[in-house]
Amino acid sequence: MAQLSSGSDSLAAPAGARLRILLVVVSLILSVVIGLLLSRRGGAAVGASPARARPVIGLSFDTLKEERWQRDRAAFIGRAHELGAEVIDLAANSNDTQQMRDVESLITSRVSMLVIVAHNGAAMAKAVGLAHAASIPVIAYDRLIPDCDLDFYITFDAVKVGALQAQYLVDHLPTPRRGHIVRLHGAKTDHNAHLMKQGQDRILEPLIKSGDLVVSHEDWVDEWKPEAAKRIVNAALSRAAAPAGSESAITGILAPNDGTAGGAIQALLEEGLVGPAAVGHAPMVVTGQDAELAACQRVVAGTQTMTVYKPLHRLAGRAAEVAVAMAKGRPVVASGEMDNGRIKVPSIFVDVVAVDRQNILDTVVKDGFHRESSLRPGSQAGQGG
Repeated sequence: MAQLSSGSDSLAAPAGARLRILLVVVSLILSVVIGLLLSRRGGAAVGASPARARPVIGLSFDTLKEERWQRDRAAFIGRAHELGAEVIDLAANSNDTQQMRDVESLITSRVSMLVIVAHNGAAMAKAVGLAHAASIPVIAYDRLIPDCDLDFYITFDAVKVGALQAQYLVDHLPTPRRGHIVRLHGAKTDHNAHLMKQGQDRILEPLIKSGDLVVSHEDWVDEWKPEAAKRIVNAALSRAAAPAGSESAITGILAPNDGTAGGAIQALLEEGLVGPAAVGHAPMVVTGQDAELAACQRVVAGTQTMTVYKPLHRLAGRAAEVAVAMAKGRPVVASGEMDNGRIKVPSIFVDVVAVDRQNILDTVVKDGFHRESSLRPGSQAGQGG
């Protein structure tokens, strides 16, 4: 029995040693593979370069030509820096091809998060796919990106903006809820322009169907350009050719933003329908959006009737907070959702307010958006702060 036991031990020892060697080899191989995967993903904290110790947010703008977007940029970057993040921002000058290049550049730079203000939402759906392929989440800022697996959307409620504009216009026509108007819509490529139209339609369609309100002319404004808006209004006024004060005279311009309102007002000034030459004529109602300084000066002067104030510091600041939280893997609570045609995108909507001469001091000035002294027409004073 002793000999059999001894023989069995002598056979078991080499087998045990072989098993231990095999386990060590497998462990070494797994360690190498895991290390390679982490290095490729850039997700390892150990060995990360000091430059990547902070989250890096990629910010792709459609354009920075308008005052509104310059404010968004400053507020976003300021808040991101407060939260310990870096920001790389690029502007595409309203060019789809350039914005795609910008996104690809940001992806190559290994940003932690991507925030996109889309020039053309449909075109940017591909950009979302490219970012996801590199394991980079994407937030759509203010303009929805349709038909993709978008991670988050933060915006003002564009439907509400449109409804506010339309309601203000019909309530302030010389004969409330009756008259002839011109409708300008934003760029066809901008999803928000369609949402704003949707909000306007809810207010206008019952009045149009009843015959109380007549849309003398309407058109989409290419790239939201003021000069394009001016051409459309020039053409509308020429076609209407109705003397001021007549029932068919145009008394309202439903402009989608302050830039297009400015273009429309230039056309109206040429015809003497607003400004000093319009004394004695029925007042012309002109809407807008963004509470830009020039627009607020026009509101005070009386050539533009209203604008929609959107607290950009709240929108941009909240977007920066969401971007940094997502970059750090922290949960973000969405207050709503928006269907982009493929999924219901977690969303946050920031409230807006209609602004005219009666409440301009209690809104844009009180918030520090503009100084009261800057609202005098022709003033070069800057924003509040």
